[in-house]
Amino acid sequence: MELKEKISRTFEERFGGEGTFYASAGRINLIGEHTDYNGGFVFPGAIDKVIMAEIRPNGSDKVRVYSIDIDEYAEFGLREEDAPSKSWARYIFGVCREIEKRGGKVEGFDAVFAGNVPLGAGLSSSAALESCFAFALNDLFNASAIDKFELARIGQSTEHNYCGVNCGIMDQFASVFGRKDHLIRLDCRSLEYEYYPFKPEGYKLVLLDSVVKHELADSPYNKRRESCERVAARLGVDTLRDATMEMLDAAKADLSGEDYKRARFVIGEKQRVLDVCDALTAGDYETVGKCMYETHEGLSKDYEVSCEELDFLNDLARRCGVTGSRIMGGGFGGCTINLVKDELLEPFVEKARKEFAERYGHEPKVYEVVISDGARKL
Repeated sequence: MELKEKISRTFEERFGGEGTFYASAGRINLIGEHTDYNGGFVFPGAIDKVIMAEIRPNGSDKVRVYSIDIDEYAEFGLREEDAPSKSWARYIFGVCREIEKRGGKVEGFDAVFAGNVPLGAGLSSSAALESCFAFALNDLFNASAIDKFELARIGQSTEHNYCGVNCGIMDQFASVFGRKDHLIRLDCRSLEYEYYPFKPEGYKLVLLDSVVKHELADSPYNKRRESCERVAARLGVDTLRDATMEMLDAAKADLSGEDYKRARFVIGEKQRVLDVCDALTAGDYETVGKCMYETHEGLSKDYEVSCEELDFLNDLARRCGVTGSRIMGGGFGGCTINLVKDELLEPFVEKARKEFAERYGHEPKVYEVVISDGARKL
């Protein structure tokens, strides 16, 4: 494997000798967007794009780590005041600290890592990084005594406490629990989960990356979350998971127009995840696709996390007869995820490249993805 060889060569050059290899995956989410922090359901799976690391204890209290992709080196201690300034290193530092806060053990180590999870495409490269190191440090220093749920929470707490993102649990959960040829329906309130076989005959999952990221003042992600929390409080429920459309409509006069629209999307999306699970069980991919288009419409009009480029790609998918298409991830750029019949794949991708480039001056990046395993020792 090219990635493994590159890491191995770099580790030998920087630290001498060899360590142990670990990997964790990026993820897609077939449906269930912005529902995780609302206590709802999500339906993710790990993919065949990974963050991979070679790691070896160094017998000190210092972590020495090199990122091949960014071509940067960081060195830091394991106490709270040792937090590194480089943002990518804070993910690794945060994982170390969160393990220690839970009574786990972390000692100094050397590491080199790289990945082929596309950055900024909504595939959760950060969760893959957190999960890779959480899994590795659990294996190296804790005899794998920390359970998988806690490994996912360690990654989530790293985002909250060291990276300034108040995220839900889905990304880290998918990276840790991912299983080849299966999607996972996760109940984000109870953390109960169920694997659903996903190896659709005659279809491919294709991501079209707009290569666009619209940075907005303040965090639009956190603002959406606050909006949902306001509505939940007004409805007298813990989260929008327990709200119905009837409850929302009854309280409409007491809500801002914006808060009402945000909640309308989340409540609708909660049901769509369940509908897609039923449809997959029945092998009904047309219904799966219909729900994906409905999700995009809601994310664009009600949740307002789409952008012109993503709406263009979604509309083009519809024109090309693609079974299902929607924005994937937090929004404001990134990818659409598309469920495409095999015979339509080539003309769809060709048309998307041509028309998008004519309109926006660059082609979208195209990633075929296969549902694969999550965090693991190699």
